[in-house]
Order: sequence, then C-alpha cells, then structure tokens
Amino acid sequence: MHPVPSHPVLTCAEAKAWEKAWLTDESLEWSAMQEAGAKVALAILDDYKEIGGLPARGRILVLAGKGHNGGDALLTARTIINERSDAKAVVVLAFGAGELRPLAGRALDWLREQAPGRVQILPAGQALATGQEYALCLDGIFGFQFRAPMDAAIAALIVQVNKHPCIRFRAAVDLPSGMGETSVATCFHADFTYATGSVKYPALLPRHAAVVGRLRYVDIGLLHEDSAPDAPERILLEQLLKPLAELRVTQSDKRTFGHLLIVGGSHSYPGAVVLAARAALRSGAGLVTAFVPEKFAPEYAARHPEVMWVGCPVTATGGLAPSTADLVRARSAKATALLIGPGLGAETATVALAAQLAGEATVPLVLDADALRPEVVAHVRDKVFIGTPHAGEFERIAPALFTEGNFTAPQGVLVLKGPLTRVTDGKTIYHSPFGGPVLARGGSGDILAGLIGGLLAQKPDEPMLAACRGVVWHGRAADLLARAYGQVTVEISEILEQLGPALQPTPWQTP
Repeated sequence: MHPVPSHPVLTCAEAKAWEKAWLTDESLEWSAMQEAGAKVALAILDDYKEIGGLPARGRILVLAGKGHNGGDALLTARTIINERSDAKAVVVLAFGAGELRPLAGRALDWLREQAPGRVQILPAGQALATGQEYALCLDGIFGFQFRAPMDAAIAALIVQVNKHPCIRFRAAVDLPSGMGETSVATCFHADFTYATGSVKYPALLPRHAAVVGRLRYVDIGLLHEDSAPDAPERILLEQLLKPLAELRVTQSDKRTFGHLLIVGGSHSYPGAVVLAARAALRSGAGLVTAFVPEKFAPEYAARHPEVMWVGCPVTATGGLAPSTADLVRARSAKATALLIGPGLGAETATVALAAQLAGEATVPLVLDADALRPEVVAHVRDKVFIGTPHAGEFERIAPALFTEGNFTAPQGVLVLKGPLTRVTDGKTIYHSPFGGPVLARGGSGDILAGLIGGLLAQKPDEPMLAACRGVVWHGRAADLLARAYGQVTVEISEILEQLGPALQPTPWQTP
C-alpha cells in the first residue's frame, strides 16, 4: 500500500492497457460506464452549487461521441435528469446515430427511457442556434483515446460550442475533446474536467490548464490498490482525511497530540499569524505557542485564549527583533514542530532571525511566506522541513534547494501552491484535485501553513503525510465553503468552519 493514499497518474496508453486488462468483457465495461456516469453526475451537481445549483428546469446539452466516452456522458445526463425531474436534455450525436457503438447506443436508450419526452436528439446547427440556452454542457465526444488529426466537422462543432454565449457550466468527461496522447489546438473548453477511472497526464500539463479548467478525479475502482501501476506522479485521494474522523486514543492528554511553535506577525501584517494559529488549533494539535510582536499579544490572547501568545521585541519598523530567538529557545524543549513565516515581513533583521531559528531547530520545520528566502532555506538542507511556496516564492528559493535539477534537501517536502497544488519530495509529485478560486484570497496560505504545522506537530516523523493531508483538507474545506456561500461573498477565515464538515466522506469520491 502506498504510504500516502493516492492513485497513479497514467499516460493515455497506460490507461488504455489498464482498462483492457480489467474490463475483460462487455458486462464489466457496462458496469464501469454506469458507475462513471452516476459519479460524474453527482460531482457536477456538487460543483454546480458554487454558482447556486443546477436549476430544476435546466437544459443539458450532451455532446456524445460514438464510444465509451459518449456513453459515459449520456449516462451522466441520465442521472442528472433523474435528480432534476423537470430538467431536459438535448443530445448531439457528433458522428451520427449510425456510428454509435453498442454500449453507447445502450446508454442513449437508457437516457431516453429514463425521461420520455424530456430528451431530444438534434443536429448541431439546431441545438446551437441563436437563443438556445443550456445550464450545462457535457463533452463526451472523444475521451482519452483521441488521436490527431481531428475531423473538420467535429472541429467546427467544438468551436461552435466554445463560442456559444448561453452555456453556463461546461463539463468534460474524462478529458476535454481534442486532448489525448497527441492533442490539437481545437479542444473543448471546460470549466471542470472529471477524470474517470484514472487521471491522465495531458490533464496536468500547464499548457492545457485553461482548457481543462478545474480537475476532479472520479474513482470508479479500476486502480486497485494492491496492483495499481507505480508512477512518479500521483493524484491525492480524499481517503487521506479518514483517520482524522476516527476515535482518538482514550488514554491521552494535550501533549499526546504535539506542541507547535509559530513565529510570525509584524506591524505590517498582524493578521496572518492569527489565521495560522487558529488553523493549527483546528488541526487537532494539543498545544500551540505563538511568538508575535509584543503589542499584539494581549489582544490576541483575549480573542483566542487557547493559544499561548508570547509577546516579543520588535525592530524600529515593527518586525520581530533578533532577540526573539532567546524566547523561542526557552520554550523549545517540549515542542514537536516549528512554523516560521506567517506575516513575518521581509525586514533584514527579521529574515536573519528566521535563518537563525531554522539553523538551530531540533524539530521538524514548516517555512512559509517571508521565511521562504534563500538565506533561510540554506539552513534546512539536512533537516526535516516542509516549505509552502507559491510560484514566486518557489522561484526565489529554488536555487538554494535544487542543484542541476536535483532536490538537495532529502528530508524536505515542498508544497507548490496554485490552482492545482502539488506536493513533492523531489522523487514523487502528488497533485491535489481539491479547492478552487475561493482560495485566491490573502490569508489562504496562512491557514494552510497552520494546518500543515499542526499536523506535523502530531506526526513529526511523517512530513509528506502532513503536507498532503493539509493540502487535501484545506482544499476540501474550500470546496464546501464555495458550495455553501458561492465563490465571491466569503471571507477566507470561514474556511476554518468547514474543516469539520470536510472530514465527512463524499459519496461520489468513494470507489
């Protein structure tokens, strides 16, 4: 069993071979298609909540190819129509009814039988005529077995769909049509891509990001844990969170669950360290001590008494002064992890403090924000540490961590934050299909750093597990927040209230 719950990312050729090995007859193929269709539908209904939910009378446009991908899309529409009794579907058979393969034809029959009078089969020109409005478009033309070149008529259809102004939500089933082992310029432009059975490499390529939209992984049980192929890149699973929802050890006290020290805050950025400390508390850490500018400590203690706030001396411009190191050192004996960086600021003396603390640390470290500087990370090459950079911070520290392409910190883990967050130890890359634009707010990274720090304090020997679990938890909570209140009118601290609900399993993500 893999140490971090995850599934391998496959090439299209590997996915084809794997499915051929496991789906050995038509009945197994049909069962897999049914499960894919049902789970993609439920995933879409979940994600649609971010913009108010799929309307009860919504119209669904289904672009169906001739093979399994078309069948998956048709079965997806069937489940949605079953869930929305007034919804209607318009089906465009991209290659014509005569080209449908048996299982795709069976899926079309099932859809029509499910909702007599609510399903129309129309030619593309009529379906996409001016004035036609759709709450949802399902792309099931090609799937991962697409090979260039693309037929001119299909390319014209995709262009027409991409330009259509009255489609509110665009979902690609498995891969956007036009993308595969070889891809073409004309691809379906998805808001969400629902990878079925496995995640294929083309969906992760940066040049495809705008076409793929947000990636979801729909596990239908094809990648059996005991026999799944190994791969240097993997997709993280929600099962990572399962242990957090289990009973804790009965014979325990606060020290059982670790003690995290946090060094951060400045007069310029006073709130970041509060977000990190609150997230660390929510992570389940037994003790959290935060070292902050002395003028903030009383106020923070009044608002968040669960944290032990230590007021520290500051420089003339409000950053933590170098003598803060003495206060940290005095309280380090029983600590199990140290987080440096949230709201720290970039003043020379404060960065020197961060470098000193990193060099002296005898417990695993999390480096975030302004602690992610070359002069700081130079001190952690032989230590257990987690770095949480965004793209700009990664470019800043990369020369200190990589030599001729090799990761020079064998005990280090990097969390590369972005629309698709990645976690790596230089050997394996884990991709997280959780979270979305609701995270594009100041303070989001501080919450993530606090979560990871708290998890690391509880399991200091497992930095990769702490990093991956924190990323998934953070992303799941963000998804729930967006589904509850939308993507716009929220505050980033509200993610903290979704951390508990995020531990409950999502039915469509269970194989």
